[in-house]
Formats: sequence, C-alpha cells, structure tokens
Amino acid sequence: MTRRHFLASSLVLAAPAAAAPRKWPLGLNTYCLRFQRWNDRQLFDYCVQQKLDAIFLQDSIDPGLMDPKHWAEVRAWTKDLGFHLETGGGAILPKTAADFPKAVATLRKNIERAQAMGSTIVRALLAGDRYHMPDDGPVERHMETAIRILREVRSQALDAGLKIGIENHKELQAFQTREVIVTAGKEFVGSYLDTGNPVFVMEDPLTTVEELGPYAVSFHLRDSVVYEHADGIAVQWVPLGEGTVDFKALVARAAEILPPVYIYCKPITGRPPEILPIYSHEFWTKWFPHARSGDLARFLALAKRGHPYEKGEVAADTTELRARYMDALKVQQLEHMERSLDYCRKTLDLGVRWRAKALPL
Repeated sequence: MTRRHFLASSLVLAAPAAAAPRKWPLGLNTYCLRFQRWNDRQLFDYCVQQKLDAIFLQDSIDPGLMDPKHWAEVRAWTKDLGFHLETGGGAILPKTAADFPKAVATLRKNIERAQAMGSTIVRALLAGDRYHMPDDGPVERHMETAIRILREVRSQALDAGLKIGIENHKELQAFQTREVIVTAGKEFVGSYLDTGNPVFVMEDPLTTVEELGPYAVSFHLRDSVVYEHADGIAVQWVPLGEGTVDFKALVARAAEILPPVYIYCKPITGRPPEILPIYSHEFWTKWFPHARSGDLARFLALAKRGHPYEKGEVAADTTELRARYMDALKVQQLEHMERSLDYCRKTLDLGVRWRAKALPL
C-alpha cells in the first residue's frame, strides 16, 4: 500500500459516519376533509386506508365532540389501530376583558379533552387573523393577554403531561409567536408549526421554520402559490408540491432543527387567491412597525419566483357558493388530499407504515 493510499484509508476510517436520514412519521390534519362531514371514526378509517402513522383531529364535527365517553372511545381506537393522535382547540384571545375567565375555562376543557384522548399536545392559536384580534390596544397587549391565559393553565398542562401548541396563524409573525411561547414558558408551550399561514403575514415559510422550529411540538405542511400582482402580492393555498415553496429544502432544514415530532399533510384548497395590498398605507397600519425588513425581503423574493396556480380548481369562498358546488368540492378535496399525500411519500420521503409490504396469503 502506498503512503497516499494509507492516508486516504485512514481519513475514511476516521471520518464520522453520515447521519441516517430522518424518518418522519406521517399523518393528516382532518380539517382538510371538513367538506366530507365525516365523524371521528370515519376519519380514522380513512387514515387506515391511506396507511398513515398519525391523525390530527382538528375542528371535529363529531356529535360526541365534548362527551368524555367519546374521548375514551377515540383513545381506544388510537391504541387499537397503532396510531399517534393529536388534537386541541381554537383561538384563545377573549373579545373583551370580561371574557378572560371564559377563555381560560375553554382552554382548561381542551386540555382535559386532549389528555383523555391520549393527545400529546393541545392546539391553540391567538386569533383567526390580525383583523379579528380585539380592537382595544396594540398587538403587544394581545400577546400579553395570551401569555396570561397560558400561565393560568400551566400546572394543569404539566400535570397532564402535554404541551400547548400555539399555531402560527394569520395574526402574528413568527418572531412574535416565538416571543409568546418563550415568555409564557417553553416547558409547557410549544409551536404547532404550520407552513401555510406564513404567506398571509408576509413571511417565507422557511423563515417561520427557522424561527419556530426549535420549539415545534407538531409540524403541518401546506403549500401556497405566491406571486406579484398589480395591487400587491397574491397568495393562494394549493395541493402540496404544486406551489411556490421549495418543500424539499424546507423539510431538509426542518430535519436539522426540529425536535422529534410528527409531520402532518394539511392541504386546504378550494379558495381563490387573496391579494395582500402591501403598497397600501392602510395595510401597513396593521403591521408597522413590527414587520422586519429582512423577512419582508425574503418573502418578496419568494413572490418574484412564483406565478398563479395553473391547474383547474373549484374555488368557492362564500357559504352560498360552497353550497352550490359542494359535490364538486367534496371530490376535489379528496383528490387534493391524496395528491398531497402522494407527494409527501414519493418526493419528500415521509411516512413509515406505507412502506411495509403486505404479508403473503
């Protein structure tokens, strides 16, 4: 052996073994199937059919939603089917100061329900969007109110052995959501990390992953087209893999910084594009002075790479239109879910159970 070959062999032996690629267990978020009007058992059966590892019960319409007997039933299904289950509630900000006790009581009930079902987290968010936050005072005041509510239930959450997952929705930017989590207490509060909402607050989803990834307790994938428009920036949710976001890069970055969590397919479609009027003074009255220039520049760069959604779609954003086209929306919703799951498996290499080969008869 020559000296050169010997040194090369030594370097190979001394080099650390390459880290094994991360295997993400894959589930779906049931909100994406809301047009089907399925009860919880039907949702479980669909997840079995799709060979998933997990289910996130979000905004369930099951008749037993708040019935402890049903909670025990769901826990038993989860165990029998070998699933991981997560669930939770909705917005926690009270409309008025007088509603504060009611907001705390609702969150307590959601913790009780999640624990009984065997969930590891309780989903929550502050408000539907920036425009549906309480009118009194600046956004910092509402962040403080949310922190107070969370701290009221700290001991209950810790005793239940679960965390409250704050979804980054359309009301705060990621660095503000991180501030709520850290200030309230990351020992019992974490991030329900969603990749679809950031575009509505002028963020590249990769920014959101980098800000909130270390605090993630659940990870939900939703794609968007983002593109320039005469009146601002247009955004629209689309099936996974069909938008502007580079999900290969995003999931690879997430694998570097997220703790072990379950990943959920969450395509919400059937809605027309929405224009963010970023050239309007009125628009910035809701976001200035908090929006960070670096984050905005990254978002604008994303929009420059994008273009309108080019595939045919039924888009209905009013109750009347949805009623008129509900049959088509139901078919489309299932098709978009299954296209998205296919992308998760074949392109992003997500999921465990679907890889198992059927046993011979």
